[in-house]
Amino acid sequence: MAILGAHGAKPKKQPLELALNRKDTAGIYPEEDEVAEHLPLGREALDVAMAWAVIGIFAIAFFALVHYMSMILIPVTLAVVVGLILGRVADRLGEAGVPRFGIAFILSTLVFAVLFVIINSLVEPLSTLIKEGPNFIERTINRIMPFLESQHWLNISPATFETGPMSMQSLLENSSNILGVITANLTPAIIQGLIFFAALLLFLYGRLKLRRTIILAFPTRRQRLMAIRVLNSVDEVLGYYFATASVLYLALGVSMTLIAYFGGLAMPMLWGLFAFLSSFIPFLGITLMTLSVAVAGILTHDAMFIGLIPAFIFFSVHLVMENLIFPAIMGRQWEINPFLVFVAILFWTWMWGAVGAMLALPLSLIMMTALSELFPERKTTPHLPG
Repeated sequence: MAILGAHGAKPKKQPLELALNRKDTAGIYPEEDEVAEHLPLGREALDVAMAWAVIGIFAIAFFALVHYMSMILIPVTLAVVVGLILGRVADRLGEAGVPRFGIAFILSTLVFAVLFVIINSLVEPLSTLIKEGPNFIERTINRIMPFLESQHWLNISPATFETGPMSMQSLLENSSNILGVITANLTPAIIQGLIFFAALLLFLYGRLKLRRTIILAFPTRRQRLMAIRVLNSVDEVLGYYFATASVLYLALGVSMTLIAYFGGLAMPMLWGLFAFLSSFIPFLGITLMTLSVAVAGILTHDAMFIGLIPAFIFFSVHLVMENLIFPAIMGRQWEINPFLVFVAILFWTWMWGAVGAMLALPLSLIMMTALSELFPERKTTPHLPG
């Protein structure tokens, strides 16, 4: 029975109701675009704009808070990501009968040992590089100066490096400033390292309990099943991706060691370590590594063409691994749009510096995996870069 208005007439339907209730000649409801034509552009459009404005203000405030609390959030986020990557290993140890605290202690100690070996391997070369930095820069300029002078459109001459910001005096002053920045940030880095290991130990210890708490926080059975599916997918993607990446990048590091050895570069083992670590940062890592190998080759060999051969071979090997071998092993179900990864790297590098660049890919994997599970009908298969 219809409800009558104040004067005994049915209430007048709004344009949206009329558009939704109307059927076309085939008996099918109109499409969204056709319905949108009947919507007014007054108060409703203003409400939509206000809703998006509130969302934008919230996003700005949220990321401002994330940047402000970077001292704490960086090590905690890194610990959570590393803990998720080690989740599969923790499950295997749990199935073998290892207690939760034993799992957390073993894996945290293993992470500490790996980081200690890496840092210990880099301390001496980096200290030498900082000490010999001005001499290294001067030698580099002297080697590439003939090539730069031959490019007349650059308008570069020896006087360019004698005065102004590119002079040796300016470079010496900047190198002292860099040392001051490193010294000033040393204490916060130590504090963040302690926070990271404490957070990693506690996260691995309470991982299953935290997982159960997240699942039970949802009221309905359907939502809990969806939460379980999302958490399982995140663990699977992160664990499988970084296990595969570690093996392939280890092979790349060995290849770089051989390239550096036969290419006449000093400390070939160190070049292999740099290649392994830099590969975990898409785009930026391979770019910096290739440029470094090119500069080292130019300084080592008299002929510039011969000096560039190690960099060319390394870039070619990396290109084959990232575009042929890696996609063939990973498959297309876990691929991410390279443009989105590039934007994520720029954003998180701007937010959290070098650690943000390393976290950009894991955070992108977590977000894309969660979205693909929440909206399975919108799954896409773009390409995952290296």
